[in-house]
Amino acid sequence: MFSIDAIGKGQIEGRMFVDGAWQSNSACDVIAVENPATEEIIGTIVEGTADDALAAVAAAHRAQPAWAARPAVERAALVNRLADAVHARSEALARLVTLEQGKPLSQARGEIGAVVTFLRYAAGNARRIEGDIIASDNANEEIHIRRHPYGVVVGLTSWNYPAALAARKMGPALVTGNTFVLLAHEITPFSGLALAQLALEVGFPSGVFNVVTGRGRVVGQAMVESPLTGLVTMTGSTRAGREIYRAGADAIKVLRLELGGKAPFIVMQDADIDAAVTAAITARFTNSGQICTCNERMYLHRSIADEFLDKFTASARALTIGDPLTDVDMGPKVSGLEVRKVAQIVARGVEGGAQVLLEGGPLTEGKYAKGHWYAPTVVEVQSNTSPLMREEVFGPVATALRVDSLDEAFAHANDTQFGLSAYLFTTSLKDIARAPYALKCGEIYLNRTNGEAIQGFHTGWGQSGLGGEDGKYGFDGYLRKQTTYLNWG
Repeated sequence: MFSIDAIGKGQIEGRMFVDGAWQSNSACDVIAVENPATEEIIGTIVEGTADDALAAVAAAHRAQPAWAARPAVERAALVNRLADAVHARSEALARLVTLEQGKPLSQARGEIGAVVTFLRYAAGNARRIEGDIIASDNANEEIHIRRHPYGVVVGLTSWNYPAALAARKMGPALVTGNTFVLLAHEITPFSGLALAQLALEVGFPSGVFNVVTGRGRVVGQAMVESPLTGLVTMTGSTRAGREIYRAGADAIKVLRLELGGKAPFIVMQDADIDAAVTAAITARFTNSGQICTCNERMYLHRSIADEFLDKFTASARALTIGDPLTDVDMGPKVSGLEVRKVAQIVARGVEGGAQVLLEGGPLTEGKYAKGHWYAPTVVEVQSNTSPLMREEVFGPVATALRVDSLDEAFAHANDTQFGLSAYLFTTSLKDIARAPYALKCGEIYLNRTNGEAIQGFHTGWGQSGLGGEDGKYGFDGYLRKQTTYLNWG
């Protein structure tokens, strides 16, 4: 079984949590999980099979009718108890996130705080599951619109925020009367298993919350294709989203996909430059740039570009990199594969004419000889066609392009397959008012850095996804509608 108390006391053994019990599989195959700061193996997880995945979905399906029959406030009470348990173990959980994902401990503490917030917000919506009564065209008749759970919700999450993304999905899914099966990402699986341990401790009924482990293309695909799965909610890359889309197509599955981003960060000539630099640094380098809403490409008005880049580059150079369990600004990238991916995009950008203003890149010597390290890098390009402006870097590389007008910046910003987030720094009320109409994306940050509000709605346009999370709109997405024509003759 998995134990939060085993963190830091030798290797962690991670079994799957299905139908209220810790389970292995018949082959007993395992996947090693490493600490990205040291490359040490911190534990193993069961390499689940398609049969394991289907068993978890079946367990959730069996448990769902009784769970949905409970009053919503009773379901919410258990979700609140889970939030209490997370809060009580927050420091141990934060250390676990740092060990398996690599973000600095201060940021991991923030992630665990977000877990508590997501769960409590979902629980608070228990009395907001509402319908409508609509006047009919017929005499002695009413039209009732009711909301019902989908049944089994399958959650597929990314490795960049393994605890928060799980809570963001499971909270509203459970409060609305669905049961939940989480596929814990094989790179960062222990956060999901820790939530399972706490759910068991606070008394969740068997089968209501399940966690499976293994490869997404095996376990995840089986769960998506299962006829017992009612809704699939996934956070990950656009590539992975396309695969989920195809896997769910034959059964016409209901999908909620939060996918990649390539957020433009626009700074105009009338902006508060110091505030813009601070926000841009945070939005680019937090979690080593591994955030879907990150500042991925900067469009700087030509008149302020030199001042901005001088200050931005100096701030990026001053960031500290090291052991994420200490007081540093940046930890490692999550894997060697991710380091190589980022380095390759930068190399292709430089080959295409990009000018390197701050040469960071992979760190491989001295205290960085072990681990997956990438230092802050700043480059300037001459064209919006550079791969650094087209492809999601998802790492600590900031790219800038000078523009002559806001209209030019808007045109460049919209010239992308993505449509998740965008930033604009300006003091012009006219330009602030124009931005929501001009920018083709689901989320806009005006004169501030990134970070969604729990009561907002986090959604992408285009190939950044379908559906969304958070707020009343995100909560409502875990319910389907039913229309009844009530005629009393």
